[in-house]
Amino acid sequence: MTISKLQDRLLEEVVIFENREARKTGAQSLAPDHSPSRGARSKPLPARAAGVDGEAASLQRRVEQFLYYQSELLDQKQWAAYIELFTADGVYWMPVTPEQTEWLDSPSIFAEDRRLMEIRMGRVQHPNAWSQAPEWGTSHIVSNVVIESADELSVVIRSRFQMMELRRDQIRHFAGTYRHTLLRAGEDFKITLQRVDLLNGQAPFDYVLQVWV
Repeated sequence: MTISKLQDRLLEEVVIFENREARKTGAQSLAPDHSPSRGARSKPLPARAAGVDGEAASLQRRVEQFLYYQSELLDQKQWAAYIELFTADGVYWMPVTPEQTEWLDSPSIFAEDRRLMEIRMGRVQHPNAWSQAPEWGTSHIVSNVVIESADELSVVIRSRFQMMELRRDQIRHFAGTYRHTLLRAGEDFKITLQRVDLLNGQAPFDYVLQVWV
């Protein structure tokens, strides 16, 4: 093979252009959307929190305490009080993927208004709800709370969570991102939208999620 032919082949199949055989085999041929660099390149940088002092520091503390209180209600199974944190038209939404932008025409893990949340609460509290009979509980940790935007009416916040769930002697871990849109209610807040993006939302589970994460 001459030098020029070798250079042409290297340029065509190895150095610049995708190898023809690579298109037929390998992990990316089976799941091209799982390319390790694809997602990172397409995502915008996360919003950074502004410096917190004075009124901003007070707001930061209040939204953090709101999230901590919400987690305590979930861990103590205070379902009615948890639902009361939502506005009359509030929605709890857990999309299937982080790219999902709506729940009306796409499947979701959760997409519940207050009425559906009350129905779920009634089901898990029913005396014949055998899924709740074994020892079962959760423990939430919420951190990395960032106020993405705030005005006189509402506050949009992003946070990270870890949840451990114990059922009999089995432990499951869930992690991901919360995004809350909060309506100001004096010094308190009401949730108009809580979006939950599970990091392990596609993982196989022994049984389905019974209540809100």
